[in-house]
Amino acid sequence: MIRIAAIGDVHVGLDDAGSIAPALVDLHDHADVLLIAGDLTRHGDPAEAEVLARELADVQVPVLVVLGNHDHHLDRSADIVRVLTEAGLQVLEGDFVRLELAGSTLGVVGAKGFGGGFEGACGSEFGEPEMKSFIRHTRGIADELRELVVAADADHVVALLHYAPTAETCAGERREIFPFLGSYLLGEAIDAGRVELALHGHAHHGTERGTTTGGTPVRNVARPLVGVAYRRYELGASRHAPANDGLRGLAPVPAAT
Repeated sequence: MIRIAAIGDVHVGLDDAGSIAPALVDLHDHADVLLIAGDLTRHGDPAEAEVLARELADVQVPVLVVLGNHDHHLDRSADIVRVLTEAGLQVLEGDFVRLELAGSTLGVVGAKGFGGGFEGACGSEFGEPEMKSFIRHTRGIADELRELVVAADADHVVALLHYAPTAETCAGERREIFPFLGSYLLGEAIDAGRVELALHGHAHHGTERGTTTGGTPVRNVARPLVGVAYRRYELGASRHAPANDGLRGLAPVPAAT
């Protein structure tokens, strides 16, 4: 059994020193890996990433992250990646990482994702160049994600995103902003492989549990939504066994703004 701790949208600012580390002191007693689903920083400032890196410095399990839209705001995402990588975190963007954990292997496929909307109310590559570019960006990420999940070789495979791959976990947000919360293309990519669990953030007022069209369990772990330091999930002995939501939320934390 592999135990996964997951959270997203931590939105760390320069004034957040000491706000995360205390809740993760005994993380290794409850989880084998920590996955963070984007929006690591508040404004995309590398100095904010340095605060996060210090908060995670004593975590005794592998830490894998993807970036979110906040992390791109100042156009310094490359600097944020450098800060986090130098601190020992693994930043995924169109990447697959295979970890030996608890006597089996966990494969994590990571990508930020992007918007576009969901079945019945989505954008298309038609009209102005700006609109076509928007959808092509999502499609490119989804195509890369599909290739990775199809090729993923591990006992258990998890997809780590920032944007949502299903409308179900966006329920609760205003319908008008669904196209900016995720895309069905991400869900289709996930369903092309043998993904056991998909994790994302971004939809702060969404719904915690959902599934892709193909039936893959999806969990929205945005911190403003779950309101705890992390959620815990247990992956069993066989692929596509339903993810067991241990839902171990330790040390409640304030919602990010």
